[in-house]
Amino acid sequence: MDREKTTRRGFYEFLIQGLGGIIGVGLAIPGVAYLLGTPKQRKKSDWVQAADVAQLPLQVPQEVVYHRTRVDGWRVVNEKTTAWVVKMDPQTVVAYSPSCTHLGCAYHWDDPSKNFICPCHTSAFSVDGKVLAGPAPRPLDRFVIRIDGSKLFIGSQIQKT
Repeated sequence: MDREKTTRRGFYEFLIQGLGGIIGVGLAIPGVAYLLGTPKQRKKSDWVQAADVAQLPLQVPQEVVYHRTRVDGWRVVNEKTTAWVVKMDPQTVVAYSPSCTHLGCAYHWDDPSKNFICPCHTSAFSVDGKVLAGPAPRPLDRFVIRIDGSKLFIGSQIQKT
């Protein structure tokens, strides 16, 4: 600014525009950091211990409740979830998603008929997850699992069958 041609009005306009620019940059930095940055806290492992394989009976589904930490954007959510676990033989274990493949309803194991039954739309599934009846379009979805010793670990991904 030229000292001889500077007026009080010109000085105040310059000051207001400069302060507005500083405030704008101050507000833009956190917004850009939020949009382009990544959360600091990352989940260490996708595997969660869910059950003891030695305690599972053969060919009898067990609803296993376990706790999982899920990162949803910037939010870290600790949630209780379930899976249907079936020990098919001494070396083979399968973990099914608790949602029916028709509309995502919760199904249950019906011991007298030896089938998984979805009460909402009468879908029925065998112990190996195959569709027996109803409008379900595909077999039950399975979790990726890992067995370490006698401990069953369930992954976060679901294998579509």
